[in-house]
Amino acid sequence: MAKDRIDSLLARKGLAESREKAKVLVMAGSVFVEGQRVDRPDRRFDEEAHIELKATGLPYVGYGGVKLKKAVEAFGIDAKGKTAIDIGSSTGGFVDFLLQSGARRVYAIDAGTHQLHYSLRQDERVVVQENTNARYLTFEDIGEHADIITVDVSFISLKKIVPALVPLLKEGGRIIALIKPQFEVGRYEVGKGGIVKDAGKIEKAIEEIGAFGEELGLHKVAVVEAPRDKERKNREYFILWDR
Repeated sequence: MAKDRIDSLLARKGLAESREKAKVLVMAGSVFVEGQRVDRPDRRFDEEAHIELKATGLPYVGYGGVKLKKAVEAFGIDAKGKTAIDIGSSTGGFVDFLLQSGARRVYAIDAGTHQLHYSLRQDERVVVQENTNARYLTFEDIGEHADIITVDVSFISLKKIVPALVPLLKEGGRIIALIKPQFEVGRYEVGKGGIVKDAGKIEKAIEEIGAFGEELGLHKVAVVEAPRDKERKNREYFILWDR
């Protein structure tokens, strides 16, 4: 019997509204097959396998919330009562996590439109700024300095984003940015399928991004690897800077 991915099985069996939400359930540790917790959404099982949800409520609107939670716990950051800016908000996984962690206000910045989850749009603590290129973000666009800035962007280097963020950060504020090596090493260094497998290239990209932040007056505190929803995917790393 052919096997299928657990996220597909969850969606098809009506145990999750979509594959994206199924991924969140898996990464939150809520999915068990034959009594064993499933650790990745790309794990494959038989159609007839016994699937059990230990918790049916999705913790966040997107998988990003699960990833950011891991980083914030590793870094020991408290978002309660803080003002945050989220760059590349998309569906709003990061935004949702920050709100659930007690953030006072979150500015959701994205170059696209109509991606942020409806529940977040209706939350009075969220300031939605769509069609906004973070490279050109200014203090006037926000109107206050942030305690925390989170960044999850694709198809662009952090070196093009972070310079605009430093003036938006309070003294003592923190930036938590997701380093994606495939967008940092240069297109000729990316392997088949857009995957960067060379550990040396990955390490160099992380070091260069850390040093770049230092040049902007930031202090690199720590780097942790982000959880992945499937094994055959680029490794990503959260970097924490203090101002």
